Amino acid sequence: MAILDHFIVPSHDPNGAAKFLAYVLDVGYGEIGRFSAVFINDTLTADFAQREEFDTHHSCFLVRDEEFDAILTRLQENKIPYLSGPRGPMDMKFNTAHGGRNLYWLGPDGHNWEILTVSYARAATNAAAN
Repeated sequence: MAILDHFIVPSHDPNGAAKFLAYVLDVGYGEIGRFSAVFINDTLTADFAQREEFDTHHSCFLVRDEEFDAILTRLQENKIPYLSGPRGPMDMKFNTAHGGRNLYWLGPDGHNWEILTVSYARAATNAAAN
């Protein structure tokens, strides 16, 4: 079984963007060589790297309900806009369409971050297998 170890996040301000994501997710952060790393969990880091030009990306984190609540509270307390879908207005709502909760917010570089409590991709795969 392969396990994803890290992914690169292009950034105009790697240090600031990494600190922002680490704060929202309430996880560790550190400088590793030329990267600003966010320690997503015991096996995965998001390595922010200096880039001048880049396309924005979407990344989604599966979280427990209590983690979702804590992240939502940090977003609300810091007036960080969030939305219930990947595009559209910053409606300051979360989505419950897939049997759990999910929401999206934009990081300083425009990357679209998502948290969800139920993996709808895996749920669809499991339903198709039955």
